[in-house]
Amino acid sequence: MDACRECDVVFLAVSGDFSLEHAKAISSGDDGAVVIDNSSAFRYDPDIPLVVPEINSECTKGAKLIANPNCTTAIGLMALWPIHKLFGLKKVIMSTYQAASGAGQPGMDELKEGTRAVLSGEREVAENSIFAHPLPFNVIPHIDKFQENGYTKEEMKVTWETRKICGLPDDFPVSCTAVRIPTYRAHSETIIVETEKPIDVVAARKAIEEAPGVKLMDDTISDPPIYPMPLTATGQEDIECGRIRRSEVFGDYGLEFFVSGDQLLRGAALNAVLVAEVMSKNGSLSSKVAA
Repeated sequence: MDACRECDVVFLAVSGDFSLEHAKAISSGDDGAVVIDNSSAFRYDPDIPLVVPEINSECTKGAKLIANPNCTTAIGLMALWPIHKLFGLKKVIMSTYQAASGAGQPGMDELKEGTRAVLSGEREVAENSIFAHPLPFNVIPHIDKFQENGYTKEEMKVTWETRKICGLPDDFPVSCTAVRIPTYRAHSETIIVETEKPIDVVAARKAIEEAPGVKLMDDTISDPPIYPMPLTATGQEDIECGRIRRSEVFGDYGLEFFVSGDQLLRGAALNAVLVAEVMSKNGSLSSKVAA
């Protein structure tokens, strides 16, 4: 603990219980380290900033403990934020397609071994212990525990965190359905928004193209067509955004698009590093040298 406090910044990639027990002790006082915590322990604490640097980096000024958002939220907000700035969000509906790596290495191993067993003829249906049902050749509309309102905790994280990071009211309507799919890495999301101002699709596409951390992948005329996919997003620091179009549900006040992003980079590790870089620039990090 004392060694951690000698550092300028400490990245915590541990369980929420560990963070709750130690994060404040590491960061407390003028001589404590800045702690950037990747667990969900402090995300919903109103006194602790929840940060995506491209959106609300000003919240880090003078802070000693920062919460890193859920990977799904971080990926989606990279594309949602420029739309909100341009047209104003009124409602957000999201469906996610989340890779096995969201459940860690054991989830990836279960997908690999189960796929091998089915393809080899060893089994007709893969075994499962990490996921609620077999994942190979399947999709599972269930990530994390179900809540009293019928949503899962993963889905509610998107709702809670979108409101907090974007500075939206506590009753701002955000709905999410989170689905596990049989890919190794990179989460994808379909996002549908209703806006306060009429949508200009050309302006929306331009805003997304110019947004930091976002790569426009939106050419359905080319052969083959270009749009976001886990295959191309994996290993990339930027998220991909495409399939940008006027919503047939919300009409002139609606937009639909698709995003893919490497949740282990943009959704977790990279976001934490970018937070530290912002804090270094705004003077929130001390000049201590770790022993």
